[in-house]
Amino acid sequence: MSSSPRSVALSLLLALVVAPAWAFQSPLSEESVREAYFLGQRHDEALTRFLDKYTQYLAAPKTGPHISSITFFTPFALLAHQSSKRIAGYSAQQAQLDHRNQAETVEIIVQIQFTPSYGALISRPTGSHSGSPVGYAARPYDFWKDFEVQTFNGKEEKALRPFSSSGDPNFLCTDDGACTLTGATLYFEFAADAFTSSSATVQVNPPESDPVVVDFDLSSLR
Repeated sequence: MSSSPRSVALSLLLALVVAPAWAFQSPLSEESVREAYFLGQRHDEALTRFLDKYTQYLAAPKTGPHISSITFFTPFALLAHQSSKRIAGYSAQQAQLDHRNQAETVEIIVQIQFTPSYGALISRPTGSHSGSPVGYAARPYDFWKDFEVQTFNGKEEKALRPFSSSGDPNFLCTDDGACTLTGATLYFEFAADAFTSSSATVQVNPPESDPVVVDFDLSSLR
């Protein structure tokens, strides 16, 4: 008797949960594409918990901006995340066909949050003369361009070059429509085959305070 789609999805999910951790894989096998598809289609906490393993959360510094988290999404994680956004009627077969026509990528996401010492307002003298009163100006929405983010493959000293990078300002808005700048989210995309080592390092150099360095063990990330 043939298996139902529901039973196939359950079997693939159980294999994903109970099997030993897979190392970073690219290109993904047809089976891996199906597993990522079914994981994303669950639309529940299982997907959230799985994707959370790809993010490292960092404590706030004593001074300067807070690099609150850095995410390293592998091709498998990206595929599961993309599957979760698909509407009903999107099949595993279609996911496999779509994947065959796409180059596999890695996405790195950096979250920046303001702190009391690095906030939405910048203090500056109101005049050119010594002793002029201090005033305040709004920090530019593209302040994140002052942050240098470097990604390294293993122990290589030369940083990898992303083929795409962008940033979005983050706002906290009230019910009356007033919004306050609270930080930014940075995105960097790399070709997956650029990562040939069992580890990767992301270094963020803020305009103020010390660099933040995070290592990712790719042998523990599928």
